[in-house]
Amino acid sequence: MRRCSADTLAAVRRLIVNADDFGLTAGVNRAVVELHCARALSSATLMATASHFTEAVSLANQNSTLGVGCHVVLVDGTPALPPVQIPSLVDASSENETRFRQKLSTFVAELLRGRIKDTEIEAEATAQIKKLQQTGIHVTHVDTHKHTHIFPGVLRPLLRAALACGVKAIRNPFEPNWSLNATANAGHVRKMQVRLLRSQSSAFSEEVNRARLLTTDGAIGVLATGTLDALTIRNLLAAMPDGTWELVCHPGYNDEALQQANTRLLESRDVERTALLETIPHANAELIHFGQLA
Repeated sequence: MRRCSADTLAAVRRLIVNADDFGLTAGVNRAVVELHCARALSSATLMATASHFTEAVSLANQNSTLGVGCHVVLVDGTPALPPVQIPSLVDASSENETRFRQKLSTFVAELLRGRIKDTEIEAEATAQIKKLQQTGIHVTHVDTHKHTHIFPGVLRPLLRAALACGVKAIRNPFEPNWSLNATANAGHVRKMQVRLLRSQSSAFSEEVNRARLLTTDGAIGVLATGTLDALTIRNLLAAMPDGTWELVCHPGYNDEALQQANTRLLESRDVERTALLETIPHANAELIHFGQLA
């Protein structure tokens, strides 16, 4: 068995349905719990510095069968550490320099120029993971906001942080061809971008293998972010081969709190919530979370 993949020797389809942005708003938290209770969602990744973090922790502790990971934020959010300890990560152009860079493109450009220190990424990721663990949550895995760990410059320090904290699994953020082909409502430019990013997938597998962490065979629904509806989910489930896959989703309630939050995903969260309820309970796959990969 490869450590970077779940055991798929037995012909079986296993599915992790993971909601990102747990803790963002009360409506997002409510959607996560409702979907989990309806057997339409098995996992969620919690943001350590989100405004509704405390409520999310309470809900997670009340729903012990929900797998909870750490949604490590390095862009478009607030750090867990004092900004003075992670100066290469904060936005020096902002008025108070207390937030990460807002745009992913700016973060990636600075990362590729070598201007972001991997030691600071490791320290910040460790702080976010430990904040969850200090509440009593068993952190099943790590992933990143906007999938920044696609890039080796983020992946390596994130793996070190996970290992230091005893976390045993990580999201495989790369979407397979069968899933891309089954996502009919995505634009050609967006599909090309996702395909190009897959050039990093070999490096990802090598690094995760070296760290001896577990992951899935791939992520689905990434291309459909913002457009994930019931038809798309049905198409993905129909095309899904044997293996262990993660459906990445962002359900919630498009209420006033969400509209005031720093997110572009608004109406789509209502659509996803309804779509998951309509499809996942009837999926011909074993629903698991990252803590059940071994």
